[in-house]
Amino acid sequence: MNLTIVIWTCVTVGVLIGICAIVLAVISSRNMKKSRENMKNLQEGIKVGAQILFGGGIYGKIVRIKGDVIDVEISKTTVIRISRYGIQEVLSE
Repeated sequence: MNLTIVIWTCVTVGVLIGICAIVLAVISSRNMKKSRENMKNLQEGIKVGAQILFGGGIYGKIVRIKGDVIDVEISKTTVIRISRYGIQEVLSE
């Protein structure tokens, strides 16, 4: 009789863990979808002349795009090269 109670308890705990795993997977997939959409919108906004904000908090203006490398003017005489994936936000064009 005690063995039956233990088995049903284990089954119940297993079902509850399974339900929690499914809920977490659904929530995670929604968050990943939102993140991909935000990244897509950010990458579409990267154009020559756009004002951007780096992940490190530096503001600049895009002067040239060559693949994944972008030349950014951070002052009138200073142009640096960055990865397009280091951009945190596109502020304006």
